[in-house]
Amino acid sequence: MLRVGVAGALGRLGRVACSAIEAADDLKLSAAFARRAGERVDGVETDDDLDAFLARGLDVVVDCTVYPVTVDVVRAAVDAGVPVVIGATGWTDEDLLVLSDRCDEAGVPAMFVPNFSFGAVLMMRFAAQAARVLPHAEIVELHHDAKRDAPSGTAKLTARRIHEAGAPLPPIHSVRLPGLVAHQETIFGGTGETLTIRHDSLSRESFGPGIVAAVRAVGSQRGLVVGLDGIVDGMLAS
Repeated sequence: MLRVGVAGALGRLGRVACSAIEAADDLKLSAAFARRAGERVDGVETDDDLDAFLARGLDVVVDCTVYPVTVDVVRAAVDAGVPVVIGATGWTDEDLLVLSDRCDEAGVPAMFVPNFSFGAVLMMRFAAQAARVLPHAEIVELHHDAKRDAPSGTAKLTARRIHEAGAPLPPIHSVRLPGLVAHQETIFGGTGETLTIRHDSLSRESFGPGIVAAVRAVGSQRGLVVGLDGIVDGMLAS
């Protein structure tokens, strides 16, 4: 039974993480970190003291805070020797390079996951494949109006994967509107044709299975891992 702590437990993603972890047979929600102490989420009382949160004998931390708080949470978890799954966005490439070095030095694994939806992982993979044939593309990402960062981490990672496939780095267009959850389409243009690869998260519960899978996997990783591709590869191979 893995003892898991969720940082940012009272936020949108944090509540999904807490519920998914508590529902898993082999995981136990053992601690919750939030700015408001004393509230309960899935039977666990929130704590606003990061050191106290990390001192609860945790096997894994899931970070669902916001930038730049997320950097402090992850740094503290790695320094405490606790593997961490990062669901917060807003991290810069420089932040990730620093974290990678810190993980290597401490010998503590971490997973940075821009999107916990397995469908989104497949979307990015299909986009990279399509870019080898149709290199001209643009990305449109649409999120709820409370999302703080733009473009989204998923859109930036999709663009990077397309560029790594040998195509030009595609521009990203961001939409923030009430009523949306998380949506993205990549539109490829060719001679007399277009191809659109789109993914829609219709509710935040779509992130739960990916969170649980990352929690189970992070302890066996080395250094910093970006995305759920390794987990999806295992599913496809089984």
